[in-house]
Amino acid sequence: MIRITELKLPLDHRPEALQDALETKLGTTVKQYHVVRRGYDARKRGNIKLVYTIDCVIDDEAKFWEENTQNKNLQPAPEIGYHFIINRQEGEALTQKTGYRRPVVIGAGPCGFMAGLLLAQMGLRPLILERGKKVKERTVDTFAFWRKAQFNPESNVQFGEGGAGTFSDGKLHTKISDPHHYGHKVLTEFVKAGAPEEILYISKPHIGTFRLVSMVEHIRTEIESLGGSYEFSANVESLILSKERQIEGLRLTDGREIEASHVILAIGHSARDTLTALYKDGVEIQSKPFSVGVRIEHPQSLIDQIQFGHQAGHKLLGAADYHLVHHGGNDRGVYSFCMCPGGSVIAAASEEGGVVTNGMSQYSRTERNANAAIVVSVEPERDYPGNPLAGIAFQRHLEQKAFALGGNNYHAPVQRVEDFLKNRASNCLGEIIPSYKPGVTPTNLAEILPNFVIQSIREALPIFNRKLSGYALKDAVMTGVETRTSSPVRIPRGKDGQSLNTKGLFPAGEGAGYAGGIMSAAIDGIRMAEAVAIQIKNTL
Repeated sequence: MIRITELKLPLDHRPEALQDALETKLGTTVKQYHVVRRGYDARKRGNIKLVYTIDCVIDDEAKFWEENTQNKNLQPAPEIGYHFIINRQEGEALTQKTGYRRPVVIGAGPCGFMAGLLLAQMGLRPLILERGKKVKERTVDTFAFWRKAQFNPESNVQFGEGGAGTFSDGKLHTKISDPHHYGHKVLTEFVKAGAPEEILYISKPHIGTFRLVSMVEHIRTEIESLGGSYEFSANVESLILSKERQIEGLRLTDGREIEASHVILAIGHSARDTLTALYKDGVEIQSKPFSVGVRIEHPQSLIDQIQFGHQAGHKLLGAADYHLVHHGGNDRGVYSFCMCPGGSVIAAASEEGGVVTNGMSQYSRTERNANAAIVVSVEPERDYPGNPLAGIAFQRHLEQKAFALGGNNYHAPVQRVEDFLKNRASNCLGEIIPSYKPGVTPTNLAEILPNFVIQSIREALPIFNRKLSGYALKDAVMTGVETRTSSPVRIPRGKDGQSLNTKGLFPAGEGAGYAGGIMSAAIDGIRMAEAVAIQIKNTL
């Protein structure tokens, strides 16, 4: 097949215009074609174009390539199907060998459930340990927190089946290198689990919270049908290690011990107690940079108009998003993160006495406000030197200050942009109604965040306003604090996927510092499942 990229057509083109454009571009008859990617080019707001990547079948492809060797937008279509490194029959045979121990996955977020799914599909019967509850039970607890401030430290936005990504926009795009096309495997499994087929080809796919809940359940059912199993409310307290630092098992907080030789650590970026326990067990852990800041809300209609002009509201464009970056005068990066069109700012605490914000959208993205994090980079050497876990203390300090300033009741501190720029406390709000629940408290965010963060965002907002006219809207609402942009630590691993000093431990996903978002975490889960399968095959 031939892959053609950067094929542009009008936003409202006729269906048959696509084949006509292909044949004109290729100069030959197209027998069949498949849309690989569809995005849009909105740089000219009055003339937005759809941009396609398409795989085509034509006659006499060899002759075609002889005549088309210089066109950078033409290439042979790559093979993107997934090939198991161990097939199911081989895996099942391994489980019958003397000394076989089931691989264990700690965590049932995107990294954990994809690792578990791959291991199950290879016939290796994984055990998945999740400290929180099943996704539907967890959803009940999370909504109780949002509506009534009833907080459950083991069942919330961060902890429970599906991970933090369950209560998000469900974004499925990533900028990581993916030479093995693991991302296509992830998307294919998501479609099998109930996601819309369009995620296979639109340029910025997303699912939304409600669809994610049913998908996560479907994947659990699939894993169990293939011989895998789950344990919920199973919080790992410590590792059981040999003198040579080989994992021999896991000790849970309820006192139980589980034998294990191969453990995928997919705990997410907020399992602070688990990271502390691993550090005490001697697992090598390093500090890493992350970012902190606030959530900002605008009317979604404003963002649509800024980005799409008179074509705002078109069904193929949907709700507009944005991405903004500024390198500050104090040598700090300021950028928008996790932008959620037509969504809500949500309470995402995982510890008592802290306020944490995140963003969430449903598949329809039809809520009144757009929201995004506006965050500033922080670095170990500069901002939290010393202990490898110092970044956790840095986050917790900001979250506790936000809790106190919000009223000690999980209400979030908020401030109007106009007041923020003039360094004065907000005593009321304007036309934009903040979406955060259970409630908000107008205040001055400068009382929470470090001065360099405040100054960086104050410098960036007028510049962002020049890029997106109207962005520094006086009544736009800023909600604090955003601290969980990524893990504050990395657990280094070797080329074989194992911890550098703890054999049998495979650090994975966001919590170990190897991912940032649903897709990159799920892809890393596949990588570590393959690494475990290779180790099992080589040691039995």
